[in-house]
Amino acid sequence: MEKLLTEKVVVITGGSSGIGRACALALAAEGAKVAVGARREAEGQETVRLLEQQGGEAFFAQTDVSNADQMKRLVDATVARWGRLDCAVNNAGIEGSPFVATADYDEQVWDQVIDVNLKGVFLAMKYEIPHMVKQKGGSIVNISSIAGLIGGVGGPGYHGSKHGVVGLTRTAAIEYARAGVRVNAVCPAVIETAMADRFFGGRGLNLADVHPLGRTGRPEEVADAVVWLCSERSSFVTGIALPVDGGFTAK
Repeated sequence: MEKLLTEKVVVITGGSSGIGRACALALAAEGAKVAVGARREAEGQETVRLLEQQGGEAFFAQTDVSNADQMKRLVDATVARWGRLDCAVNNAGIEGSPFVATADYDEQVWDQVIDVNLKGVFLAMKYEIPHMVKQKGGSIVNISSIAGLIGGVGGPGYHGSKHGVVGLTRTAAIEYARAGVRVNAVCPAVIETAMADRFFGGRGLNLADVHPLGRTGRPEEVADAVVWLCSERSSFVTGIALPVDGGFTAK
């Protein structure tokens, strides 16, 4: 069967673990060449090793997405290596203080979360889009969250940043639609990752029960949605915020 992304070039941020690593593996399995950006070098290099182990072509660049120079360097290195940029998955994110209410939320934590989760997506698109416009096409997938679609108690930094990602996605989708650049967001619910463990670990919550499907999600299930949005199978889809949430937002 023909692969969906044969010879396509993809850059992914936050590709060192969790959803980011699952996306990198799924994209490479569909034939893409993958540039992995992340702050943690050892884990990022491990992602590249796994990609190469399955026959993929990849490289790692240590990247803090909140730093404009580093984000630009990742994108430029990708284009310099492979000559183009077809897709981008802007996934890097941190949780901040998820169970702290707004009036008690630390300003420094707020700044950190907004810098990575929101400014990081802005900077990524700022440097990705010109290459895609120049080549008359591309697909960007921003990883938001169901916290970008609904409110919640506590964690204003995370909720605010993830709502912001949805707004950035819709704005860029409209701005660059005629240039052939599609921009979409994926909004996962509780996924089996280290971040979810940090969010909810030790709180005695039955996370399976909050989803109508009766279980938590797997990183590979988010990756499947990302692959579809990167591929031509979704060629008439732009500006959406797609829940991958086991029915959570349908309640």
